Amino acid sequence: MPGMAASPKIFEFLDLQSPFEMHLLSWFSPKQNESLNSYAKRMCDRVNHKNPILLGVSFGGVLVQEMAKHIRVRNTIIISSIKNNTELPFPMKMAQKTNAHRLLPTKWINNIDHLALFAFGTGIKKRIALYQRYLSDRNPEYLNWAIDCLVHWDQKKTPKDLIHIHGISDTVFPIRNLLEPFIKIKGGHAIIITQANWFNDELPKLLTKKN
Repeated sequence: MPGMAASPKIFEFLDLQSPFEMHLLSWFSPKQNESLNSYAKRMCDRVNHKNPILLGVSFGGVLVQEMAKHIRVRNTIIISSIKNNTELPFPMKMAQKTNAHRLLPTKWINNIDHLALFAFGTGIKKRIALYQRYLSDRNPEYLNWAIDCLVHWDQKKTPKDLIHIHGISDTVFPIRNLLEPFIKIKGGHAIIITQANWFNDELPKLLTKKN
């Protein structure tokens, strides 16, 4: 599951060999005032395999944790994401109380530079000139919904056996806010793109070790 506003194309450099079979999920429009839990349940209908490994990036990592509450999964992996609401950065915690995020001029989503910064953090523009290819959902209504769900995510406990992989230079979810355990690797918020070789080498080992 890709991150907020992102396309499944962010996984284009991920190459997991047999016995793994990748199935890419995409964001669809939420219903009016839909809860994250309800949305996650509907997303589960798009999962093709029984007892799957769910992998989510950034806000997609939050979503797959909610999905795992509705279906039986073999593993849940989150990348550049958070495990519970205590790991939210300070500005988002403040927004929980003030709802200041609802005042964001989300029409800036039409400005690809601003959206890329929000979705991938700093540094991605220098590394990938065509980063805009990875941003698919620029609907302000979707973005308003996604930001509100993230800010008000109510998960307090970290799921058992969760695999959390995070870039040490992440500017969206800084590692100083994270609780152990998680795996630190080089890179920022866009490690699924910039560190794809690491994931191709190490993910199969992690999953074999877990099972």
